[in-house]
Amino acid sequence: MVLTDASLLITEACVKAGADAFIGYPITPSNKFYNYGSKRFPLFLAGPDEISVLQWMTGLSAAGKFPVTATAFPGLALMAETFNMAYMMELPMLLIITQRLGPSTGSATTGAQGDLSFINGLISGGYPVPVLCPSNFEDAWKLTEESIKTAINLRTPVILLTSKEMVMTQKSFDISVLPEINKVNRDHGSINLPYKTYKSGNNFVPPFIPVGNQEHLIRLNSSTHDDEGMIQKNSPNAIANTIRLKEKMEKRLDEYTFFDYDKQVDSQNLIVTYGISAGAARNAVEELRNNNKEVSLLVVKTLLPVSEKIIKIIDSYQNVTFVEENIGGQYKEIIYGKASRPNVKQVNKIGFMISPSDIIKELSL
Repeated sequence: MVLTDASLLITEACVKAGADAFIGYPITPSNKFYNYGSKRFPLFLAGPDEISVLQWMTGLSAAGKFPVTATAFPGLALMAETFNMAYMMELPMLLIITQRLGPSTGSATTGAQGDLSFINGLISGGYPVPVLCPSNFEDAWKLTEESIKTAINLRTPVILLTSKEMVMTQKSFDISVLPEINKVNRDHGSINLPYKTYKSGNNFVPPFIPVGNQEHLIRLNSSTHDDEGMIQKNSPNAIANTIRLKEKMEKRLDEYTFFDYDKQVDSQNLIVTYGISAGAARNAVEELRNNNKEVSLLVVKTLLPVSEKIIKIIDSYQNVTFVEENIGGQYKEIIYGKASRPNVKQVNKIGFMISPSDIIKELSL
């Protein structure tokens, strides 16, 4: 047993999985990542601001490094343009986002789950970004590896969505339960010649070769481009390449879809939650079942894109309650839109964590 926090677990998992550069700009509540990253990564760079951080990450990724940073909403907002650039250039990297109370700078020392709607629209044109979200310390370890694996396998930036309470709260934890993490394989396999930077095969992902190699010409481009990386406005090849950015995320979604589904037979009541609110939901389900209330629990760990597996589970229940620490129910709106449904309830809070009694009260009405 050791006294630890998710910041340390995620940092260690990054290094073990092969991430070799941390570029940071300190912001609460991501400060611990900056501190741990400066000690653990082979390369650590302190950026002068968040815009520079992601610009540097883009260059490092293009050169073959796997870069990581950690920030909160104000930093992510400043990174949005460069994030789109890295997405279009298809550069693997990991952004750890620690949610805090908004809007704007809000309260830097108060947790929340309020960034999902912004991330869902982060890429111009509505293209999906892989977003994984740990619900406990075990997830923080395992999903970090999966996030890096997804970034490399899909050639894309990936977001690991955390929260202030998860990454800053220390507790006694048995690290022996954590599985070994091996360095993620970055071997691009065989190359079809002549090599074209954005020419993909049946897996929708072009082989990644870093700039500066001695064998192939690499042409990276964040504007609409063809297979060779040449700017094209509306040629069939360029449009197909742009469509492929969406296809690779959605057609390979099963590879990075993670969730816990605690199904109670014959139950028509389902609680849906994620991240830091999952702990309260698990305790609430245990108490409800002890009081002969039939209820199932779905803890979503891959928030975006939304898997059809998640939709099918939710649609199989007569009554659904979404539990999330924000004011409007952001994940609920991603699933159902703005329309209200008589069989869908919400448990929401801002400024305070959701408690098991909040959930039990809603399901008892």
